[in-house]
Amino acid sequence: MRLHPSSAHAAVLPLLALALATAGCTPRRPTLQTPGTTGPVMAFLDPHVELEDVQEEEGILAADSMQGRLTGTPGMHRAARYLAERFRHFGLDPAGDDGYLQHLPLAWSQSGGRGQLQLLDAWSDTTAVPADRRAMGVNVVGVIRGSDPELRDQVVLFDAHYDHLGTAGMGMCRAAGADTVCNGADDDASGVVAVLEIARDFEHGPRPRRTLVFLLTTGEEVGLLGTRWYIAHPALPVDSMVANLEIEMIGRPDSLAGGGGRAWLTGYDRSTMGDMLSAAGIAIVADPRPAQHFFERSDNIAFALRGIPAHTLSSFNLHGDYHTPRDEASRIDYGHMTAVIRAAVRAARLLADGPAPVWKPGGRPDPNSR
Repeated sequence: MRLHPSSAHAAVLPLLALALATAGCTPRRPTLQTPGTTGPVMAFLDPHVELEDVQEEEGILAADSMQGRLTGTPGMHRAARYLAERFRHFGLDPAGDDGYLQHLPLAWSQSGGRGQLQLLDAWSDTTAVPADRRAMGVNVVGVIRGSDPELRDQVVLFDAHYDHLGTAGMGMCRAAGADTVCNGADDDASGVVAVLEIARDFEHGPRPRRTLVFLLTTGEEVGLLGTRWYIAHPALPVDSMVANLEIEMIGRPDSLAGGGGRAWLTGYDRSTMGDMLSAAGIAIVADPRPAQHFFERSDNIAFALRGIPAHTLSSFNLHGDYHTPRDEASRIDYGHMTAVIRAAVRAARLLADGPAPVWKPGGRPDPNSR
């Protein structure tokens, strides 16, 4: 999650990371149908989410060997390859320009990989950038095709950003004693794991009625770079999107949301999405801190400005480890996180198979106001 929009961001130098192995596969479950209907069961199946899988995936993404997953660095590329392998393991259709990987052209503001990152408009623009200022970002994109002839051309996008702040010594990451890696366990390895587990559940459960896109972006911390590139180069037309659910910072419980196992939705009253989740009995409430402007502080806002009902699911409690090396996997509450992911799976099933959310009067953000 980004700082308040007025805060500045900077980049750090890359460090090499180690390759990591993936978890085992789970057999596919049969498609189930509700008696008297032609569509699959929606939000009421037991989500296929195990605490052990959550803990393993979180530990891999937030390991020191990933070196903070800063955009454009070797650590980011290692993380992207791991995530692409998870999508392949779950059986998603690849939707990038190289399998599951979607590359984006970047440039550092200073030579030698220093300073801030800029998203270029096209790959051809790299020819005007000195070689020691060029960089490359990577999104990870997979698709599950819808099964309903009337709804499969509609798209629901689930996303999280896998980048973080890198290592201490440059940019926003500051050492905490001997610890020099900003691991980003809560921000946002936790949300990435949720997207992985939603994909796993859909691939091993009833097929969705709508088509689903699973997008793991880079560059959120430095200006929504990956999301901006995806919108310009989508796997499926952006105009076909009927909803977006982003997941960000669900690793720790928030007492204002009701404590362990409960999460909140940004912009809850802006569209009917929050009402839909509440009516289905899903443990997701309204954002208890609207003054923080969380609705505008993550990737969902880029889709909302395009007219798509887009919200972020979170349980961020303003903990003091935010954007520090103390945001480590050992501080995650895995019981809470697993429960929130199960709620997210139910929410995803509702969005995939139920009514499409719509903006309430005055809820859609005005693109001309930004």
